[in-house]
Amino acid sequence: MKKFRNILFYVVLLGVFSFLIYYVLMAGDSLEQGRHIVKLAASDKSPFHQFMDGFIKNLTGPLATLLAQIAVIIIAGNLAGWVCKKLGQPRVIGEIFAGIALGPSLIGRFFPAFSHTIFPAASLGSLQFLSQIGLIIFMFVIGMELDLRAIKNKSKDAIVISHASIVVPFTLGLGLAYYIYRSLAPVGIPFFSFGLFMGISMSITAFPVLARICQERGINKTRLGALVITCAAADDITAWCLLTVVIAVVKAGSVMSFVYTVLMAITYVILMLKAVKPLLKKIYTSNIKPGYVGIPVSMFFLTLIISAYATEAIGIHALFGAFMAGIVMPDNITFRSVFIERIKDVALFLLLPLFFVFTGLRTQVGLLNNIYLWGICGLVILVAITGKFLGSASAAKFIGQNWKNSLSIGALMNTRGLVELIVLNIGYDLGVLNKEVFAMLVIMALITTIMTVPILNLLDKLFGKTPEEELIPEGEEEAAIGGDQ
Repeated sequence: MKKFRNILFYVVLLGVFSFLIYYVLMAGDSLEQGRHIVKLAASDKSPFHQFMDGFIKNLTGPLATLLAQIAVIIIAGNLAGWVCKKLGQPRVIGEIFAGIALGPSLIGRFFPAFSHTIFPAASLGSLQFLSQIGLIIFMFVIGMELDLRAIKNKSKDAIVISHASIVVPFTLGLGLAYYIYRSLAPVGIPFFSFGLFMGISMSITAFPVLARICQERGINKTRLGALVITCAAADDITAWCLLTVVIAVVKAGSVMSFVYTVLMAITYVILMLKAVKPLLKKIYTSNIKPGYVGIPVSMFFLTLIISAYATEAIGIHALFGAFMAGIVMPDNITFRSVFIERIKDVALFLLLPLFFVFTGLRTQVGLLNNIYLWGICGLVILVAITGKFLGSASAAKFIGQNWKNSLSIGALMNTRGLVELIVLNIGYDLGVLNKEVFAMLVIMALITTIMTVPILNLLDKLFGKTPEEELIPEGEEEAAIGGDQ
């Protein structure tokens, strides 16, 4: 009986309100008198052809194009990442290759129709901004993953290695810029700006990729792993500070403009560390209840957005603001782990691949179309390896590390990957790097990252396992990082 009553109510409901809707629509026709209503033009095409025209128009709309791009990028990135993982390489290498393959260097060259359909020039602006959001979230995560207490208390060994791995390649990069400035620097760009960007491009170590390699090889909890991860973390902070100065130099129209920018940047950093960090800690602490941790997510995301906005307004790029926002988050390990888990997957697997493809769309390997340009590309790679690998390895050997550890540190610090691509894109956007130099530096970033794992495998075969590669006993991890090696 109840079932019958429900069906009857449903039928009456639909019938009554359908009649009312029909009545209102018919009555509404009388309201059109005197309003010059424009009727849709009649079409000579069949209904099917009209449907297909509308269907094609929908497919080429901005939103449909962006969604198609994201789907293609995720599929290509996952396939290439899976292949690289099977080959013992970091997943990021496959994603970078996928980006270059989808660009004009491969798909755009041999399948131009597909490339123009999926990546029309008019859609690249949306792709770029979405990829920038991914980078902002990624740099926020990197800032949270850094252990400032370990870096603050790190051994003198880590300081020497880290700074040697920056100073040596930076100097060699500056010398390389002097050699190629007349032939390859963009017109109108002063040598000072071009030279500084070439130096910083040679000095980058990709802390996330290095940490991932250490984790996959099981050395992240060894004394060697603790040392090299600490070196890379210190390297990351130093390199981003250098990059901030370089961006300020490039954007400044005069010496005084640069001074004002630097003063504002210093003020910003002091406020973040001395005012914002204690405030966030207080907010987090006040939301802790017995048996429950209430995390005001909106407040921490607002800090990220405002920090990124502030540094973009100052003129030192939004990514530095995102990085600083991650650093000033509350130090509680549980909080950082939970917060990172909430946002890391979105950044790593959805938004970051967009950045790789956008970089690939900019990378035109075909522009290196003569022996001279390929020779310069080889020189770029040689300078990068010499500066980073030999600089950090020789510093490690000088402070007392054995040969295997020194060479392992050199190989790991030579890893560039994603962070290098971020720097290169900033240089490209600022007009400091032209298309040819940009392509050379992307190739360099790929080669120096790819060679890391094979070199480590070769060192394992030649030297075997050293005492520093034994797992650190529980309770000694902090001493391994904070004390002398």
